[in-house]
Amino acid sequence: MVGQSIIRILFGLLLTAQASAFDEGFDYTRLPQARPTQTGDKVEVLEVFMYGCPHCRNFEPALTEWLKTLPEGAEFRRVPATGGRWTAQARAHYAARSMGKLDVFHPALFDAIHAHKRLIQTEDELVAFAAELGMDANEFRAAYNAPEVQNQVSQDEAMVKNDGVDNVPTLIVNGKYRVSLTQAGGHARLFEVLDALLARELGAGS
Repeated sequence: MVGQSIIRILFGLLLTAQASAFDEGFDYTRLPQARPTQTGDKVEVLEVFMYGCPHCRNFEPALTEWLKTLPEGAEFRRVPATGGRWTAQARAHYAARSMGKLDVFHPALFDAIHAHKRLIQTEDELVAFAAELGMDANEFRAAYNAPEVQNQVSQDEAMVKNDGVDNVPTLIVNGKYRVSLTQAGGHARLFEVLDALLARELGAGS
C-alpha cells in the first residue's frame, strides 16, 4: 500500500513536470468553458479535420502511428468540419461510420481527393464513391440522409464554433484544451503537447 502511494506521488510529480514544459496560451489553449465529452469515463481526444484539407491528409500517417501509443483510459474520435461543400463530406463520414465502414471510407476519400485529384463533393458523387468501395449505394444514401446523421453534423458544427476552432487539423483534449498543428508548429511538437495534456487529464482522474 505504501509503495502504491509513493508511485502515485511520483506519477503526480511527473505530470506536473510534463505540463509545465508547455505554456498555456502559446503551446495550447484552454477553452473558456469545459464541455461534456462523448467518451464516458475515458479521456477524450478529438480531432477536427476536413477531407479537402491537404494538411489534414498529410497529418494522417503521423496520427495513425501516435494512436498506437494512446494510453489506456483515453479514447480518440474524429469530427469532420462542416461549411459549404464540406458539409456533404461530413455527412458521408457519419454515413460510413453507421455502416461500420469508416475504416475503409476515411482513408480512401482522403486519397481520392488528394492523391488522385478527384472532386467528390456532392451527395451523388459521395454515394457513387461509396459504391466503388463495395458499399451498398442505397444503404449509404439512406444513412447519409438519416435524421441522426443530420443531427450529428449540426451538433458538430455548433461544437466546433463554440470551441473556437478556426483551422484544421485541431485536436481537443477532454473538452478542455485545444491545440492545432499551426499552433504547435509541427507534428512532433503537437504530439508532445498532446501527450502532456493527456497525462494531466489521466492523472486527474486517477
